[in-house]
Amino acid sequence: MNTTAKSNNVQSHQVLLYGRALHPELFPLRGRQVLRNGDYEIESWAMNGSHLLRFEYHTLCCCELITDVDRNPTQGLVSSFLCAGEHEFEHRFPKDRVNYMSSVQTETLSENLFAAEFEELLELGRKMNALIHRWNDEVGQCLTVLAMQALNREAHIQAYHLIANGGLVLRSQTIFEHS
Repeated sequence: MNTTAKSNNVQSHQVLLYGRALHPELFPLRGRQVLRNGDYEIESWAMNGSHLLRFEYHTLCCCELITDVDRNPTQGLVSSFLCAGEHEFEHRFPKDRVNYMSSVQTETLSENLFAAEFEELLELGRKMNALIHRWNDEVGQCLTVLAMQALNREAHIQAYHLIANGGLVLRSQTIFEHS
């Protein structure tokens, strides 16, 4: 798989929902966290400016991938959409009685606002025991924060990607809900 990323701008990031597992060897992982709660398991993978969430419940295994990479697996792809602006999406896996909900928001910040947002989200991530990945691009410090919360019948994941090149901030909230 070609893992060449597009230039870091709002138009390059997309959400892809898969109805199957994706394998770690396809991605340049920088961090991993797993939560098990009752009948389900949620796993998050942090990468530079992107993430993958894997949710398993009984016979279902599905994945959310947010990335700026051009080429991604197509097998098992349920839906995809660009992250630019604000979007909400919902998909039901009827066989396993699982509902996937995602809300995505992007914005471009000035250098000062980006620096303040960086510090605020880094502190929030630390307080929430989130998966935190820091790296540098050609402009400055970048950040990925993945905060997972396991509830009885739901898993909530808040993701933040801050990319210095262009001052991009991408926020997403994902819920996997089973009945």
